[in-house]
Parts: sequence; C-alpha cells; structure tokens
Amino acid sequence: MFRPPVSSRRRTSSLHIMPNDFELIVTNMHRNFTGVSATVSAVVRKQATLSKVQMVGQSLPGCPRPITYREAVKLTRQRLSDGARVIWHVRRNNEMRAALWVRDGLRLPIRIVFTSAAQRRHSPFPRWLISRMDGIIATTQAAASFLPKVSATVHHGVDAELFHPADDPAAEWQKNSWPGGMGVATIGRIRPEKGTDLFVDAMIELLPDIPDATALIIGKAKREHRAFEADLRARVATAGLSERIIFVGEIASEEMPALVRSLSLLVAAPRYEGYGLTPLEAMASGVPIVATNTGFFSSFIGDNEAGTLVAQPDPAEIASASQTLLQNPLEQALKSSSARNRAISNFGIDKEVAGIQQVYEALWDEPDKTTALT
Repeated sequence: MFRPPVSSRRRTSSLHIMPNDFELIVTNMHRNFTGVSATVSAVVRKQATLSKVQMVGQSLPGCPRPITYREAVKLTRQRLSDGARVIWHVRRNNEMRAALWVRDGLRLPIRIVFTSAAQRRHSPFPRWLISRMDGIIATTQAAASFLPKVSATVHHGVDAELFHPADDPAAEWQKNSWPGGMGVATIGRIRPEKGTDLFVDAMIELLPDIPDATALIIGKAKREHRAFEADLRARVATAGLSERIIFVGEIASEEMPALVRSLSLLVAAPRYEGYGLTPLEAMASGVPIVATNTGFFSSFIGDNEAGTLVAQPDPAEIASASQTLLQNPLEQALKSSSARNRAISNFGIDKEVAGIQQVYEALWDEPDKTTALT
C-alpha cells in the first residue's frame, strides 16, 4: 500500500520558547496509561523542547522523570521565591484537587490550567473543581459547551514525527508475530462504551471475505468487563476465527508507533468518545480509518478523505466500509496519503502546544484566585 514519501515526514517547528520566569508543572496522577496519558505525553514531549517542564506522578514515555507531589510543592515554593510564575496543568479530578490544595490550602499564588475533552455534563463536585480553575481548555466546541468560562478551544494534536508511515507496510507487518498479509485493529479498553463488540462482530462478518487479513484487539478489560471480554472470545471461537481475531492485550506505549504503521486499517467504533487520539495516530502513520460518528472523528476524517465515517454504530456498516477500503488498493492509497496530510495540517502537535502556550501567557492578566476564595 502507498505511503507518503519519507521527505514529507518532518516539519520544522514555529513555536517560541516560553519565558525563563515560567515554571510549568504537569500532573499525571493515574497509574495506568490511558487516553489522557497519551495526550499528556505527546504535549509534554514537545513542551520540554521549548522550556523546562516538571512532571508529577506517573512516568510517561519520552517525558521528564516525574517527581513526587511533596517534591512538586517544595519546587513550587522555591520557584515562587525566585520570582517565577508557576503553572500547574491538570487534566483529572484528583489532579485538580491536588493543585487546588497548593493554591488555596497552602496559599501559594500559582495558576491552574485544566484541559477537558468530555462531551457531557460533569457531576456536581467536578463542576465545582472546574469552577476554581484559572484557565480552562476545551478540546472541542462540544466539550466547551459543558464548561464555564473556557479560555480557549485547543484540539489535541499528534506527534507526526513519532507516528509516521512505514517505507514498506507489508514488510512492517511481517515483523509482527501475527498471521496473514495485512492487519486491521481496534485500540482501547475492552468494554461496551469502546465498541469492542461492534469490532468483533464486524470482523466475524468481514474476515471470511478477506482471507489474508488478521484482526487485532489491542487493550485489556478491567475486572468489571471481563465477562464482556469472555463473551467476545466465545463469539470468535464459535465463528472459527480464533487464529485470525486476536486479543493482543496491552501494548507498551513505546511499541505502539511501529505497530500502528504496520496496519492496513484502524477501526475506531466507540459508542461514546470525548475526543479520541488513536485515529489521529493512525492517520499520521498513513493508515486510513473506519470510525463511528462520535468524539471528534468526523473532523478527523473530513469528507471521508482519511477513511470512512459510518452513520450508525453497526457491525454490518463497519464491515462493509472496511471491505471497500481493503479490497480497493487505489482508494486505500488515496485515503492513506490524505490521512497523513490531514493529521499534519489540521492536528499537528505544534498547533496544540502553541494554543496551550497562549493560555499560559494570558493567565497573569486574570485576578489571583488565592485572594478570592469562596
């Protein structure tokens, strides 16, 4: 399958370095590598090339070594005494609470920025936490509609240098241990919300017609969804496709770029998604996508330029759209090239980082909330 030439993979950055008197502290207080973790990792890797960034909590690939919360509080005190402007950037409820204690409990004049992708009404306590933020970033206009006083809408971006096309996709696939000559995958937690059952049923319908294809389910089920996973495995076994629909489990984040660029197609079929980064990573890798109409997927795909958006979360529609792409090399090649171009032009990581920096720099135009506690 065609991939964009290697020369198109590198783009120079137009970002400017943050002032020396900024101290940026980014939290990642979740023990598992989640979709939020992936977005934080991509942003921080780029931010760390422009200014000093300190991570707090769990480590992320390619990011600065994290420190503890206590060490972060000590660093905050030190940098404030040096005259620095200190920003804590948070993305989860527990991280908002941690940062609020620093600002409101310890009375340290930091600024707190919160990013949200959720396209639904927040419950009462998170709404109160969000109301106490100094800066609020929504990843889409839909997410912004559920947030108060949004500072900016900044789309998540993809690192198109890390996620790039394979020179020879067929050879890249053969490096894997799985059978067949091409791979189709879905990536994410195994649970109904992520549409894992839609993918499985679609592949049961599709694979008999494409004997050279192998389907991968990349991710794991939490304890409460293990019965759901067991049912999916039983469906696959009943269909006689256990050797071709493979439950891979979790893949280490540092191994994901090579795996993604070895695919011929990514299927993203969640019933609900706040944003969704894996389709962008596939697009940057020159891999077309078939997706349900949720998250920000319609904006990713455009007018079916980077793949196919199915109208309903229906296995038959997903199977049909996947078959059309996999059995039409010319269309697949065109969508592969378009996917890469759309990812770079519309959703590059530089754009996200630049938008976030603008929010940071505007924070000191706002009143200090440590003097306005309620």
